[in-house]
Amino acid sequence: MEMKDFSHSNYSEEERREELIRAIEHSIARLTLSELEALYYDMTTKNYINEIP
Repeated sequence: MEMKDFSHSNYSEEERREELIRAIEHSIARLTLSELEALYYDMTTKNYINEIP
């Protein structure tokens, strides 16, 4: 997946946000269970995740 450079673009903030979410979702879908657990733990300890919906 090619990394897009939003720093010198005409993309709106919402377009940048949506593209970043797509890239992150694509990457997360390929992680192993242990990698997902580590990511979850890291995000929880940094308060990026506060509760499970």
